[in-house]
Amino acid sequence: MAQSSFKSGFNPRRIHHWIAFGFGSGLAPRAPGTVGTLAAIPLYLLLSPLAWPFYVGLLVLLTLVGIWACDRTASDLDTKDPSAIVWDEWVGFLLTMVAAPAGWAWILAGFVLFRLFDIWKPWPVSVADRKVPGGLGIMLDDLIAGAMAGILVALAAA
Repeated sequence: MAQSSFKSGFNPRRIHHWIAFGFGSGLAPRAPGTVGTLAAIPLYLLLSPLAWPFYVGLLVLLTLVGIWACDRTASDLDTKDPSAIVWDEWVGFLLTMVAAPAGWAWILAGFVLFRLFDIWKPWPVSVADRKVPGGLGIMLDDLIAGAMAGILVALAAA
């Protein structure tokens, strides 16, 4: 079956597409980055009880898997950073929440701050977005946005 027959180039027979498309959340017709970030909240709730070293270790693993999956998927789609690729939003949000206190108010704060940094792309997010190619580039701008949002969340919680 030709790639063009799948919505947004998504091929359900490729595991890297499932990952890069955020298990389908990136297929949202509007605001896929926002929908992808919302879809990451249940994963955060599942991971949040973990001890900090395990949470960070999983975050590193999810980042490495994301670099691979996003690189392969973007290559399959012959596009630098398609909006339907949202694994970077998933991992960026998880990074935002690394030092956040428990509670829905903090989840909302982390969500809003991460989306603002990801959408506005202030320096150095914009540099990573423009200058770093491939899967690393797809992931890096969201990791920087997540770190910036996470610092603000941690400072607000202190």
